[in-house]
Amino acid sequence: MADRRSYAFESTTPTVHEDAFVARDATLVGDVRVETDASVWPGVVLRGDVGTIRVGAESHVGDTAVFHASEVGERVMVGHGAVLNDATVEAGSLVGINATLNSGTAVGERSVVAAGTVLPDGFEVPPESFARGVPATVVPLSETTVEPEEIASAYSSGAYTDLASRHEELFE
Repeated sequence: MADRRSYAFESTTPTVHEDAFVARDATLVGDVRVETDASVWPGVVLRGDVGTIRVGAESHVGDTAVFHASEVGERVMVGHGAVLNDATVEAGSLVGINATLNSGTAVGERSVVAAGTVLPDGFEVPPESFARGVPATVVPLSETTVEPEEIASAYSSGAYTDLASRHEELFE
C-alpha cells in the first residue's frame, strides 16, 4: 500500500529522520524535513511547495497545525491549530494554540507567542520575548511572570517524544 501522507512536488520529496514521529494522517508535501526526535501530530499539514519546511530536532507540531514555507528550529513547541505562513521560529521557542504567524514573520530564540496571537506580515519577535494579542504586542520575558524554562521542560522536553513513542498505531 502506498504511503498517502507524503507527496513529491516537482521531484522533491519530504524527508523524515528515522527517529522522528509523523502521524499517519499528517500531510507532507515537497521540500519538507522532519529532524530527529521531532513529532508531527494528527491532521498537521506541512506544505513545502514554494519554500522549505523544517521541523527541527526535538520540536513538536501539535494537531491540525499548518505550515507553508516555514521553519522551526530545535526544541520548538507549536500548539494545536497554529498557522505558520512563510515564518521562522528560532530554537527553544513556543508558539501557542491557534496562533497565526503571517508572511515574513520571525520569532527569536527562547520566545513565547501566546495562544490566539496574530503576528502581522513582517513582524519580528526579538529573542527572549513574549508576544500576545491581535495584532501582537511584545514585551521582554524579563518583564513578565512567564518562565520559558518551565514551559520548555513541560512541553518541549523529551516528554512529548516519549508520548509519541507510546502511540504505536498513530505513528506506524
